[in-house]
Amino acid sequence: MEHLKPFTNSELNNILNKRPKETKFGEHVLLFPDFSNIYEQLSKLDVTYVIFGIKEDVGVFANYGNTGTSKAWDAAINILLNVQSNAYTHAKKVVVLGHLEFDSYQEKLKKLDQNKKKDIQKARKKVSKIDESVAYLVSQIVSAGKIPIIIGGGHNNAYGNIKGTSLALKKAINAVNFDAHHDFRAEEGRHSGNGFSYAYAEGFLKNYFVFGLHENYTSETSFKTLKKLKQIQYSTFESMMIRRDTNFDTEMENASNHVSDKPFGLEIDCDAIQNIPSSAMTPSGFSTNKARAFVHYFGKQELVSYLHICEAAPTQEQPTQVGKLISYLITDFIRARESF
Repeated sequence: MEHLKPFTNSELNNILNKRPKETKFGEHVLLFPDFSNIYEQLSKLDVTYVIFGIKEDVGVFANYGNTGTSKAWDAAINILLNVQSNAYTHAKKVVVLGHLEFDSYQEKLKKLDQNKKKDIQKARKKVSKIDESVAYLVSQIVSAGKIPIIIGGGHNNAYGNIKGTSLALKKAINAVNFDAHHDFRAEEGRHSGNGFSYAYAEGFLKNYFVFGLHENYTSETSFKTLKKLKQIQYSTFESMMIRRDTNFDTEMENASNHVSDKPFGLEIDCDAIQNIPSSAMTPSGFSTNKARAFVHYFGKQELVSYLHICEAAPTQEQPTQVGKLISYLITDFIRARESF
């Protein structure tokens, strides 16, 4: 399919750092044998998880954010393939598909100015094109009975994940979003701040839970909108971690009650994790261990349909830290699924 760049044996061998008496994750994952029919080939493979990346900054740019999310895939795959393969990591259950690449869009982005409304509109049109590729690929994976693990890009890609899963299952799905922002903003042209609102408006998303909203960055209008729609529930970061009106475990249970009765997407926005380089990096957020616990908790839910880790924007100085974070979240998710 257009924009899909397969992950090759050559790339794998270049990334792997083999050591005596050790076996790395990348030595046991499967690579995709034939891209002529993704659904048909996946249906034949004895795997559970299909990992792929999205290399784009367009959605973040179109939302006036800081770019860099296109670099998360490379940072993650370089670390993930070199973690240990053992009884806890289940590498043989995984196929690494490759990544969606949007080089021409990325090049055009360099010539656009976020201060010019016309340029923002141009970027938003490109996001709609990215949506098509993401939704199609996710639909093929879910239709084949596999669980997509999607790495990188902006949170605009939640729309494609939700739409693709919904189309494959032929019904609306739910979603839980670990995020400092609700991304349920106005339908003003596609960007990283309105993936869930578009999915909801178009009937692909039913129940939606936002976990850890930051009160300082959610407008009064937004709170009123969220409270008005019974299909949407949320918890705030401050209510859990600052005022202690409630607690992390209770809110995970509340979120689960809202979304886990039907197939749902698990969305992790790295903006919510303290001091992680991202499109909207925060000095006050959940710890990495809280994020890992969250992924484990929802990974154990029977009807979780995909995992999406987005908005990480590794700097030249910190690609390893971002790669390690994403690798922990991926392996935590797989461990949770394989434990029952």
